[in-house]
Amino acid sequence: MAKIQPLTAEERSIRRTAEDAATQLSSRHLLGMQGLSPAEIMLILDTAFVMKNILSVQTKKTAHLQGRSVITFFAENSTRTRLSFDMACKYLGATTSNIGSSESSIRKGENLFDTVKTLEMMSTDILVMRHPQSGAPHYVAERIDASVVNAGDGMNEHPTQALLDMMTMIEYKGTIKGLKVAIIGDAMHSRVMRSNVWGLTKIGAEVRVAAPPTMTPRHLEHMPCRVCHDVREACADVDVIMGLRVQLERQRSALFPSVNEYAHFFGIDSECLDLARPDAIIMHPGPCNHGVEMPTFIHEHDRSVIHEQVANGVAVRMAVLFLLNAKRNAELSAN
Repeated sequence: MAKIQPLTAEERSIRRTAEDAATQLSSRHLLGMQGLSPAEIMLILDTAFVMKNILSVQTKKTAHLQGRSVITFFAENSTRTRLSFDMACKYLGATTSNIGSSESSIRKGENLFDTVKTLEMMSTDILVMRHPQSGAPHYVAERIDASVVNAGDGMNEHPTQALLDMMTMIEYKGTIKGLKVAIIGDAMHSRVMRSNVWGLTKIGAEVRVAAPPTMTPRHLEHMPCRVCHDVREACADVDVIMGLRVQLERQRSALFPSVNEYAHFFGIDSECLDLARPDAIIMHPGPCNHGVEMPTFIHEHDRSVIHEQVANGVAVRMAVLFLLNAKRNAELSAN
């Protein structure tokens, strides 16, 4: 009779994580940071660090989602998010398919409900969804049995981006609690800003948001952050400076006189770094408009962790898929 091999530390960690998902996750969906508790956020982040260990070995593929079907449905263009979800699925052993709005029957006039019901009837376990309409993933989650992951909905939220940002902060700062974070740029159209404000403040960070008055949403004053209309005020003594992309594609009219003027008053430059703490890190969700949100030398600065954010995106999305699958398994077992 063959000897039973003891579980490795990584396997024990994965098993405990799956058990935690059954008790700590309140939903089989990930729709936004606003709906997550601090404990749920930390469970996802802790799991992401386990997944990053998997990515560091030569043979990355695992069987944690073997036999599961994941569809990524992106009705908006994406490079980092779509590719990292695709890689995360493959590393976890899932069967995957990708579809964009240009490839779907939406172009023929099919409505969103019919599209996602079609995807569900193909035995989809998890649907990763990006949509230009705010609230679209919430609408879908109420109407299908598959787990829904919000990969960005309109100007509402982008939860996995916030999670990978938080993971990167923990890597370089050791903790989130007590951090001072400046988020600078097009706050009006930024779902990344919204998710980060909700997520960071739940874990104990202080968040400042700086944007031109024409690019500051009215509801921002009701969110748990400090609103600044001066970049220097926002950057003073902070631990993290995060730039936001100017989203010209969402603007129906010009919200600033010129790119040069925007870069002069709201671009992240050397003076911003001098005002921040000496070990402050530079972040950006990407893609960056070089010379607008920040010059290239800031983007590639020794204190920039922008490229590490991309690497952490795969680990975070692996963690989310793994945990939602564990939650689904627990619900099926209970029934």
